[in-house]
Amino acid sequence: MGSVAGAASIEPSADVDARAHLGPGVRVWHLAQVREDAVVGAETTIGRGAYVGPGVRIGSRCKLQNHALVYEPAVVGDGVFIGPAVVFTNDAHPRAVNPDGSLKNAEDWAKVGVVVHDGAAIGARSVCVAPVEIGRWALVAAGAVVIRDVPDYGIVAGVPARRIGWVGPHGVPLEAHGDGRFLCPVSGDVFLEADGVLTAV
Repeated sequence: MGSVAGAASIEPSADVDARAHLGPGVRVWHLAQVREDAVVGAETTIGRGAYVGPGVRIGSRCKLQNHALVYEPAVVGDGVFIGPAVVFTNDAHPRAVNPDGSLKNAEDWAKVGVVVHDGAAIGARSVCVAPVEIGRWALVAAGAVVIRDVPDYGIVAGVPARRIGWVGPHGVPLEAHGDGRFLCPVSGDVFLEADGVLTAV
């Protein structure tokens, strides 16, 4: 079992490396694997069958749902939702063998990672193809394939994923009110769009 601060809960069938670091209140469910040197922040939940690669950084109060695969060197901020069966890749030019037919090893490729900023949500069965960055409070629709960066508050969907709207921290699409103004129908918060960038007023 890894380094555990405070009262973490780890199901007996989970595989948590002794060199992993888990914050207080972390929950690791059945058959999940947390590899060496991974860091998982306080009150984060790692679902059944999920995988957290070596050295991956996951923030506090995140939800990593069942069978999500987060490969190194991914970095995940605080309060991020990663849906069931999501995949974060880590190889821009994947091959099992070198041109001479020899099996590739760790020295034969350079890892590239996915970065997810605070509050973002990654929908079920979506794939984030590294290197890519997901902005704060962004929303990746279920089944999307993300091959380019997603801006703060952006909603992206499709294969390949394209921005189809804006979303606020409540997770509800923002409503356009002209002149680049967008309103959250839940909170009434106002946002302004300029040159493809949305900022909270």
